[in-house]
Amino acid sequence: MTTASTVTRQHTVIESPYGDLTLVATDGLLSGLYMTGQRHRPPEETFGVPDPRPFGETARQLEAYFAGELTDFDLPMRLEGTDFQRNVWAELVRIPYGRTRSYGELADRLGKPGASRAVGLANGRNPVGIIVPCHRVIGASGSLTGYGGGLDRKQRLLAFERGAEDEVPALF
Repeated sequence: MTTASTVTRQHTVIESPYGDLTLVATDGLLSGLYMTGQRHRPPEETFGVPDPRPFGETARQLEAYFAGELTDFDLPMRLEGTDFQRNVWAELVRIPYGRTRSYGELADRLGKPGASRAVGLANGRNPVGIIVPCHRVIGASGSLTGYGGGLDRKQRLLAFERGAEDEVPALF
Protein backbone atom coordinates (compact mmCIF):
# COMPACT_ATOMS: atom_id res chain seq x y z
CA MET A 1 0.00 0.00 0.00
CA THR A 2 1.34 3.41 -0.99
CA THR A 3 0.65 6.46 1.13
CA ALA A 4 0.47 9.96 -0.25
CA SER A 5 3.13 12.31 1.02
CA THR A 6 1.96 15.38 2.89
CA VAL A 7 3.18 18.74 1.68
CA THR A 8 3.53 21.49 4.28
CA ARG A 9 3.02 25.08 3.10
CA GLN A 10 3.60 28.18 5.16
CA HIS A 11 3.63 31.87 4.32
CA THR A 12 4.34 35.27 5.71
CA VAL A 13 4.10 38.83 4.43
CA ILE A 14 7.00 41.26 4.64
CA GLU A 15 7.23 44.92 3.70
CA SER A 16 9.50 46.13 0.92
CA PRO A 17 10.12 49.40 -0.92
CA TYR A 18 8.04 47.86 -3.74
CA GLY A 19 5.01 46.94 -1.68
CA ASP A 20 4.21 43.96 0.50
CA LEU A 21 5.79 40.64 -0.50
CA THR A 22 4.16 37.32 0.31
CA LEU A 23 6.75 34.61 0.90
CA VAL A 24 5.66 30.98 0.57
CA ALA A 25 7.56 27.87 1.73
CA THR A 26 6.89 24.30 0.68
CA ASP A 27 8.31 21.75 3.10
CA GLY A 28 10.49 24.48 4.60
CA LEU A 29 12.00 25.70 1.31
CA LEU A 30 11.19 29.00 -0.38
CA SER A 31 8.77 28.26 -3.21
CA GLY A 32 7.10 31.60 -3.81
CA LEU A 33 7.61 35.35 -3.58
CA TYR A 34 4.56 37.26 -4.75
CA MET A 35 3.91 40.98 -4.99
CA THR A 36 0.59 42.63 -4.28
CA GLY A 37 -1.44 42.65 -7.49
CA GLN A 38 1.00 40.34 -9.28
CA ARG A 39 -0.18 38.59 -12.42
CA HIS A 40 -0.17 34.76 -12.11
CA ARG A 41 -0.30 35.04 -8.32
CA PRO A 42 -1.75 31.81 -6.94
CA PRO A 43 -4.88 31.99 -4.79
CA GLU A 44 -4.20 32.93 -1.15
CA GLU A 45 -5.66 29.64 0.10
CA THR A 46 -2.78 27.75 -1.55
CA PHE A 47 -0.15 29.60 0.55
CA GLY A 48 -0.67 27.46 3.64
CA VAL A 49 -0.69 28.58 7.22
CA PRO A 50 0.74 31.90 8.36
CA ASP A 51 4.12 31.22 9.97
CA PRO A 52 7.20 33.45 9.70
CA ARG A 53 9.66 30.82 11.00
CA PRO A 54 10.87 29.39 7.66
CA PHE A 55 11.63 32.84 6.27
CA GLY A 56 14.27 34.35 8.55
CA GLU A 57 17.16 34.02 6.11
CA THR A 58 15.01 35.02 3.12
CA ALA A 59 13.84 38.15 4.93
CA ARG A 60 17.41 38.96 5.98
CA GLN A 61 18.74 38.64 2.42
CA LEU A 62 15.86 40.66 0.96
CA GLU A 63 16.48 43.39 3.52
CA ALA A 64 20.17 43.45 2.57
CA TYR A 65 19.25 43.54 -1.14
CA PHE A 66 16.88 46.48 -0.65
CA ALA A 67 19.57 48.26 1.39
CA GLY A 68 21.97 47.89 -1.56
CA GLU A 69 24.24 45.54 0.40
CA LEU A 70 23.48 42.25 -1.43
CA THR A 71 23.65 41.57 -5.16
CA ASP A 72 23.36 37.76 -5.24
CA PHE A 73 20.91 35.68 -3.22
CA ASP A 74 21.97 32.37 -1.73
CA LEU A 75 18.82 30.57 -0.64
CA PRO A 76 17.63 27.00 -0.99
CA MET A 77 14.45 26.97 -3.07
CA ARG A 78 11.85 24.55 -4.31
CA LEU A 79 10.69 25.85 -7.68
CA GLU A 80 7.85 23.90 -9.22
CA GLY A 81 7.47 24.05 -12.98
CA THR A 82 8.21 22.23 -16.20
CA ASP A 83 11.79 21.31 -17.09
CA PHE A 84 11.86 24.17 -19.61
CA GLN A 85 10.57 26.67 -17.04
CA ARG A 86 13.15 25.56 -14.48
CA ASN A 87 15.90 25.88 -17.12
CA VAL A 88 14.76 29.44 -17.91
CA TRP A 89 14.66 30.32 -14.19
CA ALA A 90 18.16 28.89 -13.72
CA GLU A 91 19.34 31.14 -16.55
CA LEU A 92 17.67 34.17 -14.94
CA VAL A 93 19.81 33.70 -11.84
CA ARG A 94 22.90 34.01 -14.04
CA ILE A 95 22.00 37.54 -15.19
CA PRO A 96 24.35 39.79 -13.22
CA TYR A 97 22.99 42.39 -10.82
CA GLY A 98 22.30 45.66 -12.60
CA ARG A 99 22.43 44.06 -16.06
CA THR A 100 19.72 42.92 -18.46
CA ARG A 101 19.24 40.25 -21.11
CA SER A 102 16.66 40.00 -23.87
CA TYR A 103 14.27 37.10 -24.22
CA GLY A 104 16.13 36.15 -27.42
CA GLU A 105 19.50 36.15 -25.65
CA LEU A 106 18.10 33.81 -23.01
CA ALA A 107 16.68 31.52 -25.69
CA ASP A 108 20.12 31.41 -27.35
CA ARG A 109 21.81 30.64 -24.02
CA LEU A 110 19.39 27.75 -23.55
CA GLY A 111 20.28 26.38 -27.00
CA LYS A 112 16.77 27.19 -28.25
CA PRO A 113 17.20 30.04 -30.76
CA GLY A 114 13.83 31.29 -31.87
CA ALA A 115 12.17 30.32 -28.57
CA SER A 116 12.08 33.85 -27.18
CA ARG A 117 8.29 33.73 -26.87
CA ALA A 118 8.46 30.50 -24.85
CA VAL A 119 11.18 32.06 -22.70
CA GLY A 120 8.87 35.02 -22.11
CA LEU A 121 6.04 32.74 -21.01
CA ALA A 122 8.33 30.83 -18.64
CA ASN A 123 9.73 34.11 -17.33
CA GLY A 124 6.19 35.28 -16.57
CA ARG A 125 5.53 32.13 -14.52
CA ASN A 126 8.59 32.62 -12.29
CA PRO A 127 7.30 31.89 -8.78
CA VAL A 128 10.10 33.71 -6.93
CA GLY A 129 10.35 37.22 -8.34
CA ILE A 130 13.26 39.50 -7.34
CA ILE A 131 15.32 36.56 -5.99
CA VAL A 132 15.06 34.84 -9.40
CA PRO A 133 15.46 38.16 -11.22
CA CYS A 134 12.90 38.05 -14.02
CA HIS A 135 12.82 41.87 -13.87
CA ARG A 136 16.22 41.83 -15.64
CA VAL A 137 14.70 40.52 -18.89
CA ILE A 138 13.80 43.09 -21.54
CA GLY A 139 12.66 43.22 -25.14
CA ALA A 140 15.14 42.92 -28.01
CA SER A 141 14.90 46.67 -28.63
CA GLY A 142 15.75 47.40 -24.99
CA SER A 143 12.14 48.15 -24.15
CA LEU A 144 10.57 47.15 -20.86
CA THR A 145 8.12 44.42 -21.74
CA GLY A 146 5.97 42.22 -19.55
CA TYR A 147 6.46 41.88 -15.83
CA GLY A 148 4.08 40.07 -13.52
CA GLY A 149 4.64 42.70 -10.84
CA GLY A 150 3.84 45.54 -13.25
CA LEU A 151 6.08 47.57 -15.52
CA ASP A 152 6.32 50.36 -12.96
CA ARG A 153 7.93 47.95 -10.45
CA LYS A 154 10.19 46.53 -13.15
CA GLN A 155 11.37 50.02 -14.05
CA ARG A 156 12.01 50.85 -10.39
CA LEU A 157 13.88 47.58 -9.71
CA LEU A 158 16.14 48.07 -12.73
CA ALA A 159 16.78 51.70 -11.78
CA PHE A 160 17.52 50.63 -8.20
CA GLU A 161 20.10 48.09 -9.40
CA ARG A 162 21.72 50.73 -11.64
CA GLY A 163 21.85 53.14 -8.71
CA ALA A 164 19.45 55.51 -10.46
CA GLU A 165 16.24 54.95 -8.53
CA ASP A 166 15.94 58.69 -7.83
CA GLU A 167 15.19 59.12 -11.55
CA VAL A 168 11.98 57.06 -11.27
CA PRO A 169 8.95 58.39 -9.39
CA ALA A 170 8.02 56.29 -6.35
CA LEU A 171 4.65 54.60 -6.76
CA PHE A 172 4.58 52.48 -3.59
